[in-house]
Amino acid sequence: MPQEHYFSSKPADDDALRTVTVRLAGRELDVLTAGGVFSPAHVDLGTRVLLDGVPEPPASGHLLDLGSGWGPIALTLGLDAPEATVWAVDVNERALDLVRRNAVRLGLGQVNAALPGDVPDDVRFAAIWSNPPIRIGKAELHALLRRWLPRLEPGATAWLVVQKNLGADSLQRWLVDDLGDGWRVERASSAKGFRLLAVTRER
Repeated sequence: MPQEHYFSSKPADDDALRTVTVRLAGRELDVLTAGGVFSPAHVDLGTRVLLDGVPEPPASGHLLDLGSGWGPIALTLGLDAPEATVWAVDVNERALDLVRRNAVRLGLGQVNAALPGDVPDDVRFAAIWSNPPIRIGKAELHALLRRWLPRLEPGATAWLVVQKNLGADSLQRWLVDDLGDGWRVERASSAKGFRLLAVTRER
């Protein structure tokens, strides 16, 4: 299966950009997308399940959209928590360019689109919202989560949406075993073939 949208590609030329209307943070918005990123024509179903199922984000602190694509989660965080600092992290340069363009269009100066290595090491997150790139493979996915989940603040929660037939239940079991004491992993909800997992750092 092609994996282009999970890996680096150059920013789209202006003539490759497309404008689509999406519903984020309770409002209809025109955003820019392009080919070569995940779900360029609309907000994908998994992301919609996440956005419809999570509580309001923390009003302040650092918030992380892990695997941002063109930015529906990061833009929602920015709209719902204007006093927070939002990090949209992806390995795809084209996706990050689109996040930046969309943040400017929406006046969201607190949204930072960044490669993984460009997030300062001392940043800790008050929340993580993610539709993680399951198809990169189990080993790569586990490495991704091991890198970012420990950067949650004590008491903070990561919300992960995972398709049931792509291993949501086995991922939940792995998280319980791998994170161990001091963490709580729960299935918050199920909808439209997806699980919404809540991973909370208790201390």
